[in-house]
Amino acid sequence: MGRSRYTITEPKAPHFVTCTVLHWIPVFTRPDTVDILFSSLRFMQAEGFKVYAYVILENHLHLIVQSDDLVRDMARFKQFTAKACLDYLKSRKVVTLLEQFAFYKKAHKSDRTYQFWQEGYHPELIQSDEMMRQKIDYIHQNPVKRGYVDVATHWRYSSARDYEGINGLLTVDKCW
Repeated sequence: MGRSRYTITEPKAPHFVTCTVLHWIPVFTRPDTVDILFSSLRFMQAEGFKVYAYVILENHLHLIVQSDDLVRDMARFKQFTAKACLDYLKSRKVVTLLEQFAFYKKAHKSDRTYQFWQEGYHPELIQSDEMMRQKIDYIHQNPVKRGYVDVATHWRYSSARDYEGINGLLTVDKCW
């Protein structure tokens, strides 16, 4: 686990997590980079990783997730997506973003040229059905509060549609 002050006390329970791109750099404005996230989540779902809700914005994402080993699985998700997104940016010669990932990289990350994600993912244990509903609502309202859409179901990269009976881009578990 990273240097986060947040800890997972119940690694098999559902958690609300946030993954933030280093220095809030807007990477997920490109459908190809968002597809990297979806592909990774689908792969992990096939291995038993449960996604209850999600939203992907231009520089961060929120998830409610559960697995047999959340610490391990979140590390795998972040490592894979960081490498894949950086490889994508290199292949497209997106020099401005790559320079930012090199410039803002933490000094102790001396084993790499770039840092993609901020450290940690701020896990919050979902302790009740009420808390689950509150976090799902927070996730779905995030693009609305930011002024990107007027209605949560209009945000393409969110599970809001799934909770309204419309198939979204990623299958979610709605029973917890």
